[in-house]
Amino acid sequence: MSRRTNHLGQRIGEPVPDWTTRPTPPRVPLEGRHCRLAPLSEAAHAARLHERHRADPEGRNWTYLPYGPFESPASYARWVRRAAAGSDPLFYAILDRPGDDPLGVASYLRIDPPMGSIEIGHLSFSPALQRSTTATEALYLMIRHVFDDLGYRRCEWKCDRLNAPSVAAAKRLGFRYEGTFRQAVVTKGRNRDTAWFSILDREWPALGAALEAWLDPGNFDGDGRQRRRLADLRPGRG
Repeated sequence: MSRRTNHLGQRIGEPVPDWTTRPTPPRVPLEGRHCRLAPLSEAAHAARLHERHRADPEGRNWTYLPYGPFESPASYARWVRRAAAGSDPLFYAILDRPGDDPLGVASYLRIDPPMGSIEIGHLSFSPALQRSTTATEALYLMIRHVFDDLGYRRCEWKCDRLNAPSVAAAKRLGFRYEGTFRQAVVTKGRNRDTAWFSILDREWPALGAALEAWLDPGNFDGDGRQRRRLADLRPGRG
């Protein structure tokens, strides 16, 4: 906690020397070992993504999103067309390697270059992507881009507080819980209390190193099972 005071004796925050507005995320691919993230495209991704989501016939993956499930390829393609046209949110398709088969969608949103703050959200992972090394790498690539390439100060994660998988994913990646905004929005005719999480730039070097160590091929045996959990590799853990 800052102990600085101004000339009036009031406590003030730490200085941020030489701060300048950060760049807006460019519409460029993000490359990894297991996946690549490409700007979302109706022509390139919509049909296959809809097919992938058919492995979730109950629509369980759409419960906490403000849209979906999509009953037909045409309705999903219309949503992709609108999503792909925007810049905030800036949507990506998550493609596996080496086949470039689309497995899910993620985005940057609430992009605030003057303040250096950005959120990762709109995660719609097909069953083929969920709880996979590829999913972890995709999110690592997005967070790394925020801090290492764009120089932002803050990366946010927000979700319905009742969305247990999203809350668990945020904590696993090292996002720190900041609080819950009660009755924040109404979505699909239901109340949503929104849980807020963040990673700060000063926290990222250690968290990024832990993610890199977890993603290293040497951390997996011949059957693809992890040797060490990500939680055990994060700062302060053995």
